[in-house]
Amino acid sequence: MTYCVAIQVDQGLVFAADTRTSASFDDIRVHAKLHVFDFPGERCFVLMTSGNLGTTQAVVARLRRDLEDGVTPNLRSVADLNAAADYVGQLLVAAQAQIAASAQSEGVKVGATLILGGVVAGDPPGILLVYSLGNWIAASPETPYLQIGESKYGKPILDRIIRPHTTLEDAARCALVSIDSTIRSNVSVGLPIDLAILRAGEARIGERMRLDADTPLYAEIHDTWSRKLEAAVRSLPRFPWEPATAGAPLQQAAKTPTPADAQGAQQQ
Repeated sequence: MTYCVAIQVDQGLVFAADTRTSASFDDIRVHAKLHVFDFPGERCFVLMTSGNLGTTQAVVARLRRDLEDGVTPNLRSVADLNAAADYVGQLLVAAQAQIAASAQSEGVKVGATLILGGVVAGDPPGILLVYSLGNWIAASPETPYLQIGESKYGKPILDRIIRPHTTLEDAARCALVSIDSTIRSNVSVGLPIDLAILRAGEARIGERMRLDADTPLYAEIHDTWSRKLEAAVRSLPRFPWEPATAGAPLQQAAKTPTPADAQGAQQQ
């Protein structure tokens, strides 16, 4: 399985993806699902993939081969992000048809979905979801993020936090928590996590990193989120039937009077 998320805010774009692939219960491997096509100062595209690994790798290989061979269209020749999505959608449909025709057994799932994001210099950045049929939709101010793969576990934090005015770094932290929550609830999604950030006004990837379990930043985000979430639940309002001390240790228990306290009260 897979989980990839792209976030669009006023300050730019965030892309994050897990790297786990599974051919069977005992065949677990790591494959990059976040692919960067960067032409600094001119244009930049990020492609994230979900679905049949043969299909998605065929699409990525074709994108790179068209660039090397100068075949048009290619990601360097398309006029804008929408034209890039049309081109990628055509390659996706062709790759699925080719693999389906050569499949040795019936029932092989060759479908895939993609997230394409980026910018052509002079245009605003954007993110698009490319379906297996080759058509696509764009993110909107009301829902400024897109997901593919195992999306349900990581969706709540995106719905609660992500807005167009959210800072780029906060959006990146939300993306990491979104994937971390999915990893916690679904074994088919796993580390390491690939992260890329494209800042508005810059036709290039500004920051890119891979985070694993022993990466200090990821470990701190994982531990801090777990502790703060547990503390938040404990600090929620008490039910009517709960005693006043039910929130302990966060809610301080009433102090038991001592003989010294009683003597002081009498003197008062």
